[in-house]
Amino acid sequence: MIAFLPLCAHPNPKKVLIVGGGDGGVAREISKHPLVEEIVQVEIDEKVIDVSKEYLPFMSEGFSSPKLTLRICDGFEYMRKHQAEFDVIVTDSSDPIGPAVNLFTESYFALLKKALKCDGIVCSQAGAVWVGIDHAKATMEHCKKHFGVVKYALTSVPTYPTGQIGFLVGSLDKDNVLEQPKRVFSENELDEMNLRYYNSDVHKSAFVLPNFVRRIFQI
Repeated sequence: MIAFLPLCAHPNPKKVLIVGGGDGGVAREISKHPLVEEIVQVEIDEKVIDVSKEYLPFMSEGFSSPKLTLRICDGFEYMRKHQAEFDVIVTDSSDPIGPAVNLFTESYFALLKKALKCDGIVCSQAGAVWVGIDHAKATMEHCKKHFGVVKYALTSVPTYPTGQIGFLVGSLDKDNVLEQPKRVFSENELDEMNLRYYNSDVHKSAFVLPNFVRRIFQI
């Protein structure tokens, strides 16, 4: 979901940046999208990649994609040197504890904006609404200061605390209706890409939020 929500909300996602995602799962999924031509992934800790290759081969197969260029470096520094370059940026981070805190700040979203093309889209892990909803709201407010439209989406992840996780999806194009996928795949295409969860109906329903979440987010 963290891959296909932003990819299908964009009309033509040719070049994608992944920040983090050291297990390779996001690269694996993004490489499936037929319009994606180039993926750059920046991961600061090479050991995460090595461990994933050893113990999570079904995830780390993403690193073998011919579309992928892997950079072991600081994502902040990389984006400062590559501005107005990407159609979509996906931040696959851990929870906002320790160094990962920096990936939820207003300054981070300002950096993302500069690295995107004029109609670019971001998608970031945004925690669970059942625990830490205040932090999710604060992160949304940071994103709204730099993006024309920002939405919060929910999906089921049984292994994550509370069984749900949320994503912030933001577009520089204020007229982009993020809830409506720009590319709707046929059943055959979904099967060919081995998409076990995502489809256009799941895309639209991910943005349907419980009342208490809508009230807190004021949306």
